[in-house]
Amino acid sequence: MKILVVEDDKLTAEALVATLANQNYTVETVATSEAAWDLTEAFAYDLILLDVTLPKQDGISLCQQLRSHGHQMPILLLTARNSSQDKAIGLDAGADDYVVKPFDPEELAARIRALLRRNQGIAQSVLEWGDLQLDPKSCEVTYRDKPVSLTAKEYALLELFLRNSRRVFSCGAILENLWSFGEIPSDEAVRTHIKGLRQKLKAKGAPPDLIETVYGIGYRLKLGKQQVEKSHPDSKEQRDTETLHSSIQNSLAQISQPTQQQTLALVSKVWYRFKERVGEQVGVLETAISALQQQQLDSELWQQAKQEAHTLAGSLGTFGLSEGSQLARWIEQTLKTESPLSQDEVTYLQEWVSLLRQEVERSTTEDTTQTPIEDEHPLLLIVDRDRPLANRLIAEAPAWGFHAEVAANLTRARDKIHLQPPDIVLLDPAISPTMAESLTLLADLNKQVPPIPAIIFTEHNELTERLEVARLGGRTFLQKSLPLSQVLESINQVLHQADQAKAGVMVVDDDPKLLAIVRSLLEPWGLNITTLADPRQFWETLEATSPRLLILDIEMPQINGIDLCQIVRNDSRWSSLPILFLTAHTDADTVNQVFSVGADDFVSKPIVGPELVTRIINRLERIRFLQNLAETDPLTQVSTRQKAAQDLDKLLRLAKRHNQPLCLFVLGLEQFEQAGDRPHHSLTSHSPANEILRQTGELLRRSFEPEDVVARWSEKEFVIGVYGIDKQDGTQRLKNLLNALRKESFADSGMPNSNTPNSNTSKRAAQSLDTSRLTFSAGVAQYPENGDSLNTLYQAANSALL
Repeated sequence: MKILVVEDDKLTAEALVATLANQNYTVETVATSEAAWDLTEAFAYDLILLDVTLPKQDGISLCQQLRSHGHQMPILLLTARNSSQDKAIGLDAGADDYVVKPFDPEELAARIRALLRRNQGIAQSVLEWGDLQLDPKSCEVTYRDKPVSLTAKEYALLELFLRNSRRVFSCGAILENLWSFGEIPSDEAVRTHIKGLRQKLKAKGAPPDLIETVYGIGYRLKLGKQQVEKSHPDSKEQRDTETLHSSIQNSLAQISQPTQQQTLALVSKVWYRFKERVGEQVGVLETAISALQQQQLDSELWQQAKQEAHTLAGSLGTFGLSEGSQLARWIEQTLKTESPLSQDEVTYLQEWVSLLRQEVERSTTEDTTQTPIEDEHPLLLIVDRDRPLANRLIAEAPAWGFHAEVAANLTRARDKIHLQPPDIVLLDPAISPTMAESLTLLADLNKQVPPIPAIIFTEHNELTERLEVARLGGRTFLQKSLPLSQVLESINQVLHQADQAKAGVMVVDDDPKLLAIVRSLLEPWGLNITTLADPRQFWETLEATSPRLLILDIEMPQINGIDLCQIVRNDSRWSSLPILFLTAHTDADTVNQVFSVGADDFVSKPIVGPELVTRIINRLERIRFLQNLAETDPLTQVSTRQKAAQDLDKLLRLAKRHNQPLCLFVLGLEQFEQAGDRPHHSLTSHSPANEILRQTGELLRRSFEPEDVVARWSEKEFVIGVYGIDKQDGTQRLKNLLNALRKESFADSGMPNSNTPNSNTSKRAAQSLDTSRLTFSAGVAQYPENGDSLNTLYQAANSALL
């Protein structure tokens, strides 16, 4: 189980880590409320241990912020204050418990166990699964009363399964639950720990598959006879829980999702578009069977019939025609027979095709609702009481490639968003009596999946209002006095930015129905879907779209998915691209073949909408998480050298194309060793050198614009790239930066504390560091005068020190 410790005192933080690690918890520590908020927004924690006295924002305020945004994990406050009033304030803020410093480690551990039991809804103190028992209090594991000796990670892994005994955990989900974000290894580490845990349990008499592999999803505890007897066989909910589909739904419940009704509506629209095509496919089968009976079936019609049967087997179940899928699969298997068909087999084929036709026609007849073809242009929702202005925008919107609707109050706006989420919202805060009430809609839009971009459209221009809008995710702030064309241009730009930010998924399948289904299921999640029906155009499409995930069908004409997967894995540029297979075949040979060629996952046809969404969203979230780790230096929160080199190359190309200057700054922090300390690689280390680097990174982020490139280049060196300024302006900016570092961040105490009055950590670190020897080196170079490449500019800046 994962615990976040928010504590600015290094000694206390280390004591807490030691105490909790001894109880086999995964622990992450941060020293500020801001860092804690960022982590809780990005990752799930089972419990937060929160110091009350923190720099800038105190723990009580952070607790209130977490509760107001819907975070329900237990929060235990730590403080040196012991009055009844202080305890009441903490508990009223949303805390679940309160421990006074200095704390007794055993009492703290007991309180944490109690909170976790309460939150997990677990009444018993010992977790059980058949003959397997785990006692969280003593951290002892037994199987049939025989002690099982486990490593800390094996213990945590087993506890995770026992506390979520009906859930399937993917490798990614296990990594995020059991490893801190700064040390997450590869999926292979999970498989290694699973293997070790199985072997140790097997050695004590447990079945080798007590922890079973669910192909294409992950791992879970295997339901044995004893668990079946404890369940209620007459309960539909219990029966559903034991199915794979329920496991998938449980996984999907961990993330926001469209409702089941929305999913069914999307599938229904696709059926409406393709039901005539399905009738034509069945017609091909009928023609083939008729020709077969007359012994006039040629090889071309035979191949076409096999292909149509295969396609129908993989798609009909998605539209609710499970019997049709089964009939098509029987037809396909029979047509694949190499030996001549017997008369009985021909009779069976005729009967199956006849039943298939009845199934399709029955579904078509029952589909009496004429599903309208929706406008595929982006939807703008105008939330404004100014009806004449809204009408002008509605009239002009089609010329800009989108259509618009209006809501004259917040209630109507929320109804429209629920029924049909817009692509963008234009919001006038004056629609409600107070700004705060209007901005609740902005906060709700930012919580949607995907977030809905919003533009504030107002007659006011107050700085505090702009700041609040920015915090809640508002992208743009427009004055109502602007020309209508400028307003529409801004809307168009925000829509384009939102499209650019979408993760790309490429789907290759020769069945247009399946391509339409995948598109309709995934696009509401903010994904940019590229579909390809002809695998011969695969490589050109891959190069042009650069997707973040690839979905392949196995059986396709000309080139099958297995071959395409091997081609991708053999190319250095695309070898790490995640690949998910869609297949109607789930036999062991096919599954093994899929994974042997390098697939990351597979989904069986017919597609179950929530299953596909779960697999893809979880995979993309994992990619985004790892990408963020690779692109952001965890200590300073600026770009890594690898990411910065890519961004600086882009700025250089831009400067060359438009004949504009570009300045490269090099900033070095010297004398760490002589000052008595070195930077530590641990993210949570509060060494004096690390505190200096943290604060330097914070100052650099404040001093430069988001479009500038700011990076930690090496252990003690930063590089900054600024487009569009010459060396004279760059030199002045660098001098201002050095003055800020010397004057504001590193004052008499030698640590960045002038702007953080309660930064106890910084003050303590400053006392242990002799900053009289801490110096800075800095230089600036300009493109193209001092170089035309990143390397030459870097060398020139290093030689031109201020």
